[in-house]
Amino acid sequence: MRIAPSLLAANFAKLGKEVARVDSSGADWLHLDIMDGNFVPNISFGPAVVKTLRPLTSKFFDVHLMCAKPDVLLEPFVKAGADQIAVHVELGSAVTALLWRIKSLGVKVGLVVNPPTPIEQVRPYLDKIDHLLVMTVNPGFGGQSFIYETLPKVQRAFTWRQSRGLSYTIGVDGGVDFKTAVDCAGAGADTFISGTSLFGQHSLRGGVRKMRKLVKAASCLPANQSVLPA
Repeated sequence: MRIAPSLLAANFAKLGKEVARVDSSGADWLHLDIMDGNFVPNISFGPAVVKTLRPLTSKFFDVHLMCAKPDVLLEPFVKAGADQIAVHVELGSAVTALLWRIKSLGVKVGLVVNPPTPIEQVRPYLDKIDHLLVMTVNPGFGGQSFIYETLPKVQRAFTWRQSRGLSYTIGVDGGVDFKTAVDCAGAGADTFISGTSLFGQHSLRGGVRKMRKLVKAASCLPANQSVLPA
């Protein structure tokens, strides 16, 4: 189980201190949302910020590119210190070349699927990726409510991984709190990206510990068990 605080929910006035909190929290990854104001209607930060933060922690940098033209950003983010770069399946015909390029740069390969997009669209790429990220809100803004209708996508991704003997991690991102993380773990997720719910804790370490304990317990549920609310 991997817990990944999302920097988008941090206090931007003191990013260095916030990264230090993550570094000492026991979290596994630091999730970095990169928005271009085009693919999504918001703008976050670029490679220069990531490069500045990289010396402050040894945590795994999980870079999520919510960008219309991610190809021009791949090398800059790798040079800045990314350990994994994820692009969106919604980019269509560009996806294959993007996954190949990420792999060729020597970092792990991620693929992201948005709530309205059928999960079947990721299926052709599953043997080419290290990480599949199921968005559980519509991307672009932090603090949104979890969309429960995305849970069957997590279940399907888990089933495909088992049946095909693959090893990609299954992440969830958006509205992930102590309750919804449990629901996602029961569906088969193993990587939990959480912004507001973790950074909002007085003790980030305590929040990470609590979430890890909850999802470890919930992951014992059968992957095909219904987790949708009645």
